[in-house]
Amino acid sequence: MSWVYKCHTIELIPQDMELVQILLFSFIQSYIIMSSATAANTADAATSSMTNVFAIGRYKTVLQTVETRSCTTKSTLAVPPPKPLLIARPSEAGDYPILVLLHGYLLYNSFYSQLIQHIASHGFIVIAPQLYILAGPDTTDEIKSTAAITNWLSKGLHYLLPPHVQPNINKLGLAGHSRGGKVAFALALEKEATSLKFSALIGLDPVDGMDKGKQTPPPVLTYVPHSFDLDMAVMVIGTGLGEVKKNPLFPPCAPKGVNHQDFFNECQEPACHFVAKDYGHLDLLDDDTEGLRGKTTYCLCKNGKSREPMRRFVGGIVVAFMNAYLLGDNKDLLAIKDGQKTVPVELKTNVCIG
Repeated sequence: MSWVYKCHTIELIPQDMELVQILLFSFIQSYIIMSSATAANTADAATSSMTNVFAIGRYKTVLQTVETRSCTTKSTLAVPPPKPLLIARPSEAGDYPILVLLHGYLLYNSFYSQLIQHIASHGFIVIAPQLYILAGPDTTDEIKSTAAITNWLSKGLHYLLPPHVQPNINKLGLAGHSRGGKVAFALALEKEATSLKFSALIGLDPVDGMDKGKQTPPPVLTYVPHSFDLDMAVMVIGTGLGEVKKNPLFPPCAPKGVNHQDFFNECQEPACHFVAKDYGHLDLLDDDTEGLRGKTTYCLCKNGKSREPMRRFVGGIVVAFMNAYLLGDNKDLLAIKDGQKTVPVELKTNVCIG
C-alpha cells in the first residue's frame, strides 16, 4: 500500500500499517467520547437554565397589609381598595405581572402569606383580598367583590406601590383556593363583568359545595364535559386526601362530585391538572396559622405529614404556569409535565391538554 502526500509517495510496511490502524482507532474513540461529553454538557446547560420554581426565587419580597375605608374610618389612600388586601411583591425595580389569589371558606388571607411570598419571589405581584369574615353558603357577594377588586387594580394599585415597582395589568392571573376557587371560576365565566381581562385561571383544590346536587349558589359545575367556555389557560390543582374524611364527625373538605376532578373535566384546552397524592385540602397554608380559625385548619381536614412540601409544590407550579401563559416561557411547565423536573410531592395526576 502507498499514500501520496504533497506529490511524494510513501511506502508503508506492515508494522506502519498496524500503527496507523491504532492511531485511527484512538482518534475515532476520542471523537466519540468528546461528542458524548458535548451532548451531556448541552443537556446539563439546558437543565441548569430552568429556574428552580419550587425554591424561593431571586427577588427579595415585601409583604404589606392594606386596609380599606369603613363606616367609622376614612382611608388616607387616594383610591382605596374595595376590600382589605394582603400584597406580596418584589422589592427590586421592575415591571411585574399580577396574580389575584382568593382565600378559602372562612379563612384569613394572612394564612397564605408564605405561599404568596414564594410566588412573588419569582417576579410577580400577588394580591390576596379578605373577601369576608363571616359568610353563608351563597357566593354571589364574593364574586361581586372580586370583580370590584379587579376593576380597582388599574385605578388604585399603583398608589400602593413604590414608583420603581410597576404592576403590569395586561398580564393578569386569577387563582382561588377551595370555595375561593369556585369564585375564581365563576368570575372567569363572566358571572360578573370586569374591565380587565385575565390570561390565566388557577383552581387550588376548588370546591363547589357539599356534593353533586348540593352545590352552593350560584352553581359553577354543569357536569357537561369541556363545557367551560373560558378564553384563557386553566390549571387545576387537587389533593389526594381532600376527599377523605378527617373523622366521622366532619365531611371531607373537597368531596367527590364537586372537587378538582369535576372542575378539570369541564375545562377546555389549554388546561393542566396536577394532584398531590399524600396531601390534604389545607396543606398549602402557612405552617403557623394563628387564632381559633388557624387551629381548626389542622382539625377539620385530612392532612399530610407536613405543609411545607405541598406549599412549595403549589407555589412552584403556579410560577411555572404563570411563566408559561403570562410571560411565554413554558420550559419549567413542560419539564414538570414530562417528569424531567423533580417536584416536592408525589403526583397522582400529571396531565396537560392543548
